[in-house]
This record gives sequence, structure tokens and C-alpha cells, in this order.
Amino acid sequence: MDFFRFLIGVVVASVTCVADGSARAQGKTTSLLVAPEVQETGVVKFMLPRFTLKHGVRVTVVTEGDAAGSLIKDGEAAVFSRAGDNYGLTVHRVDDPHMATLAAWLTGDVGQRTVLSFKRDGQAVFEVPIVVVEAAVEAELDGDAARGAELALSACGRCHVVGDVNRMNGIGSTPSFAVLRSLDGWMERFWAFYALNPHPSFTIIPDVTEPFDETRPSPISPVTVTLEELENIVAYTATMAPANLGAPVVHQ
Repeated sequence: MDFFRFLIGVVVASVTCVADGSARAQGKTTSLLVAPEVQETGVVKFMLPRFTLKHGVRVTVVTEGDAAGSLIKDGEAAVFSRAGDNYGLTVHRVDDPHMATLAAWLTGDVGQRTVLSFKRDGQAVFEVPIVVVEAAVEAELDGDAARGAELALSACGRCHVVGDVNRMNGIGSTPSFAVLRSLDGWMERFWAFYALNPHPSFTIIPDVTEPFDETRPSPISPVTVTLEELENIVAYTATMAPANLGAPVVHQ
């Protein structure tokens, strides 16, 4: 009889603890507005249970109306990119500690890896945010263009035509430096090249890029470029004449 009283007491205590834990979890809630095109991918159902399991915070997701934060196109803190657009998190209720927890997780390494690992039909849906360097002009003035010419050939010349020096050695489907120089926002593209496909799979920028996944090694010999060397490459490219792509053909 004493054993049964003891067993009942243990069960009651366990139920009480679970109830108390549930009450605390229910109290740790926040709300997140998610862009419809992001929610349709299924990534929300993929990532938020992992966040809740780690931090015990439940997130109510909405596609319209007020929320403690918004995961939308061009949000303040960039989280990922898709089809050339950045999506970021904007916190509306700065006094919401649970939204602060979500923001720290989503913009941190674990949250980033969780989102970028999401796949549909075996294909990754999102990419790292597109980096726009505001101080690109100042970097151009500081770089060594002569050194940049050498670096561009050694680091980029096996795929891109850098100039006359390797005109016959680039990959035909890869734009030349002169063509890239003719594009709007060419400088931002160069500064962020390591985040733009296909570069992330084989490029190393010390203290900037993450190490390669051991299960997905670089398909070619990795290209390693420091930020100082990238400054020099940008400075060299700034001295190049943009390619004359001609006027668009108008069919009558």
C-alpha cells in the first residue's frame, strides 16, 4: 500500500511539472508576419519547430496585420535571398523579449544554417543574403590597381576573360570582366561575388565565409582571396573600359 501511495505521488508530481512547463511555454509567445511567397515555400514549418524546441518560444505566424516582427522582402536584418531579392527580419516590438530571442536566432549562425539547409525536391530554396557594400567607392581609391590586375588573372582568370592576357582561356558562358564592368551596380557585384552563385561552392574569404561542409567539398580547387586582395581587384576593374554591348535590336 505504501508503494502504491508513493507511485501515485510520483505520477501527480510529474503531471504537475508538465502542466507548469506547458503554462510557461504558453506564456513565451511572439508573433511573426511572413511574406506570403516565403510561407508558401514551406520553410516556416521547417524552421520554427526547431526554434521552439531550442528556446521554448511559440511563434504565431500571420500573413497580414500587426505582429511583433516581419520576415519580408528588404527587411532590416537580412536573413536570406531568393531570386535576387533579400528577405530580412524587421522587429516592430522592441520590448518583446521573445521576438528578440527569435531575431537573435534567425540572424545568427544556427538560424542561417537552418534556413539555407531547407530544400524542396532536393534543391536549396534560399541563398545567403546579397551583400551591398556602401563604401565601395572609398575601397576603389584605396586599392592597388596594378596588384589587382595580377590577382584578377590568378584568382579569376581560369573562368573569366580578364583582358587580352587571357582572352582565349576563359569559359565561354562566363562573362568577361569588361562585360561585368558594363553592368549597373558592377562594383557591388564584385564586392559580393563570393555570395553569388556559383562562387560560394569554391570561394574562401578568410574571416568572412563559412568553412565548406565536409559532406559537400569544393567541386574544384578552392579560390582564396583576402578582403585586401579583393580591394585591389575592384580597383583594377574600375580602370577598365566597359564593354560596348551595343543598342538592343528592335524588330519591326
